[in-house]
Amino acid sequence: MFPLIRRLFVSESTGAGLVDKPVRVSGLVSFKGEKRTLSDRELQKIADELVRRAGQSTGVEERMPSYERRAVAHAVADSLRAMGDLDMDDVQAVSLGHLALSQRLRSQSPTATLGLSSDAITLHAAVMDTACLHVLHFFTQRSAFVPRTLVEQSRRLDDLRAKVDALLFRTPSPADTPFEDRYAAYIMSKYGKLTIFGLDFPGVSSVWPLDAAYLSLDAASRAASDVPLLLPADHVLEGRNRVLLRGVAGSGKTTLVQWLAVTATQEEPDESLLYLWGLVPFVLPLRALTRDGASFPTPDQFLAAVGCPLANLQPTGWFDRVLTSGRGLILIDGMDEVPEIERESARRWLQDLLAVYPENRWLITSRPSAVRDEWLADEGFIELDMAPMSRDSVASFIKRWHKAAGIGDQYAPELIREVQAKQALGRLAANPLMCALICALHQDRRGYLPDGRKELYDAALSMLLSRRDRERGIYKPGMIRIGEAHHIQLIQKLAYWMIRNGRVEMGRGDAVDLLAQSLPAIPQVAEQGTPEEIYRHLLVRSGLLREPSVGSMDFIHRTFQDYLGAKAAVEGLDFDFLISNAHLDQWEDVIRMAVAHARPAERVRLLNGLLERGDSSVDGRHRLHLLAAACLEHATELDPSVRDAVQKRAAALIPPRSAEQARALADVGPVALELLPGPQNLHHENKNENEDAENDKASNEDYFTVLAAARIATDAAIPVLARYRSHKDLRVRAELVRVWGRFDTVHFGEEVVAYLDDTNLYFPVSNQRELRELQRYGGRSRIKVVGNISQEDLVDAVSRHRLTHLWVAVDVGWTWEWLSLFTNFQVLTLETSLVSVDVTSLADVRLREVRVPAGVAVLGSENLSPATKIVQEDPIR
Repeated sequence: MFPLIRRLFVSESTGAGLVDKPVRVSGLVSFKGEKRTLSDRELQKIADELVRRAGQSTGVEERMPSYERRAVAHAVADSLRAMGDLDMDDVQAVSLGHLALSQRLRSQSPTATLGLSSDAITLHAAVMDTACLHVLHFFTQRSAFVPRTLVEQSRRLDDLRAKVDALLFRTPSPADTPFEDRYAAYIMSKYGKLTIFGLDFPGVSSVWPLDAAYLSLDAASRAASDVPLLLPADHVLEGRNRVLLRGVAGSGKTTLVQWLAVTATQEEPDESLLYLWGLVPFVLPLRALTRDGASFPTPDQFLAAVGCPLANLQPTGWFDRVLTSGRGLILIDGMDEVPEIERESARRWLQDLLAVYPENRWLITSRPSAVRDEWLADEGFIELDMAPMSRDSVASFIKRWHKAAGIGDQYAPELIREVQAKQALGRLAANPLMCALICALHQDRRGYLPDGRKELYDAALSMLLSRRDRERGIYKPGMIRIGEAHHIQLIQKLAYWMIRNGRVEMGRGDAVDLLAQSLPAIPQVAEQGTPEEIYRHLLVRSGLLREPSVGSMDFIHRTFQDYLGAKAAVEGLDFDFLISNAHLDQWEDVIRMAVAHARPAERVRLLNGLLERGDSSVDGRHRLHLLAAACLEHATELDPSVRDAVQKRAAALIPPRSAEQARALADVGPVALELLPGPQNLHHENKNENEDAENDKASNEDYFTVLAAARIATDAAIPVLARYRSHKDLRVRAELVRVWGRFDTVHFGEEVVAYLDDTNLYFPVSNQRELRELQRYGGRSRIKVVGNISQEDLVDAVSRHRLTHLWVAVDVGWTWEWLSLFTNFQVLTLETSLVSVDVTSLADVRLREVRVPAGVAVLGSENLSPATKIVQEDPIR
């Protein structure tokens, strides 16, 4: 196609284009003006050939009449002709991107497609998209383009050309296009919807379109050596090809995988997510790959391993062409769902894939403790954590949930107030799954909510298993009727079998056999049907079970499996077995819930067992002692001497000395706040090298202590964090201000933020309340916009004399002339996912630097003062 596109433009002559400004696109075309060498008839022939090739590669040629193909070719010629009237230069066209350029040309020739069928219009758009990709490729390859753009913005040229080449590389071969179109449609159908927990009211679908239900959460860096980085989770693979993303149960990992897969298949994704355009997603849930002891699949088996019905239709060698060209988006979900003894095999499988196909994007998700820190560091993986939802995100989630249920105005504001007022409830709601559970229970119970995690689960089980069916009057004569207690007894046996066998799925046959063994002890249920019939009833009516594939069963969420499995273990007095497996990450939540289910004497036995195992273990001591401390939150009644023994063991691990220890302490819950010390190093008044080293160690421990306390987002954490408000370490101060959104704006602001030294520290603001609070403290010199704030808000609420640095971390679409009102302003940082930014409106603003990510085109820089530098760095910190 490239030779055809090249004919649309004039040939270069010696010295052509060696000017200090970009060249207008209209001056380059060969079918218009003084340099015209291409006639209308020849232009039409090029359009005919472009349509013919597109028709062959997509299979449209066979099903579209010849007269309609000719009409499409005429429409393509008209749209290409619009380049002769295009009001932009070649640099701007490259910065715009091929999809936006295609859309611009089509919008300038709106009559071109009048009267065409929907298939013909789709073909016209596809031809123009591909043609524009080659047009931009032509611009970047012209010899005059390089010296000319060196005058304008040389720093971005190589990256721009690389991006265009990468997009060309992402265009599938003609033979693969029809299959990839079908595969994209399959991905959209399978992953383009979410099941919203609790939305099973009459007349309300529990399945919601992904683009309407998805709430972008945040991911946080795990590195301790730099200022903590917080970024939108759907951008974790932007500028990073290999990421291991950790998150607790229900934190949104699987939903993120769905979102990335669906976004990659969209023909016209949001401009901020163009980095995913043209990638081919392979969604690999490890629970499915390891079902029934199956071995890990080779790339040619990826589709078959997950039950994709198109597996046998993939063109020969297609997977190899995709992965060799670096077009693969490999999304491996749930490393924690692989039995621990098989994880090294999973790691070797991954290493083999990386060795053969290194140039792709890889995302692996896991619960935090399933694999050690830097488990894949040698393979170049960056580790990130799913961050808890902020107060604003929780409020947004609650509003969306109630909107889906059709009851937004009635209950959502009331629930938001309750969640923000009750500390224990607010901490639970920071997890998306728990927040959905709270929403469902609040609606089901007409506003009444229990406080603790166990009480929430008990209420949810009651709602799912019996109450709703009973209130709907769904039972009819002859139907199987199983009481709530018997329902739980049967399902918890299935849960405990899966836990004991290290599985998150269970074969249908195994489930029926287990029920057959259990039913004789429950005659009231056994007499109502066969084990197969009882299994089907549990699957359909419980609301807890599902069949992810033919012949297998699992829980709607792992959390319910762990909760019910723990109940079965306690009722079976299986305490020694629990204690012997407590070192395994898959048993952590089970142990905690077992303590919640146990009676006081049983809790003593469990916790003493954990302490004794920890005391006698060298490798697992910290983990077991901290797990015992985490269980205290669920021990509503406990012998004081045991509680004291647990707290003393935990205190020996304080202060934390790593991010992993900090997270483990945070998992202990609010009780850990009583154990955390105050700062060891406030002033850094060093006298010699030994003291330097000691101060560095103390600063690290201070930082990890703040990290632990900040994750326990209750008001009880505020006094602990306030002890560090005078700290000089930038990491400590950055973490303190970063978590502002998790706490009450005014309370946390007055106790912590107002006292922070602002030297080199950006203060992130996500809403007007935080902006107003900063101004109430006298303003700050560096502000980072991370939420929905307008430029009018900044002008009204920010000190005109104090602001020197502004960092805008969201794509806002602002112009910048208003910055001239800030008399001491120096640096503007634009963190953007767009391909270009326009700084023309900064012409009258006196500033020292404009900072943008590497590779982003800076338009209008020639209008800036000579004293203003353009700095491009990657990544922005």
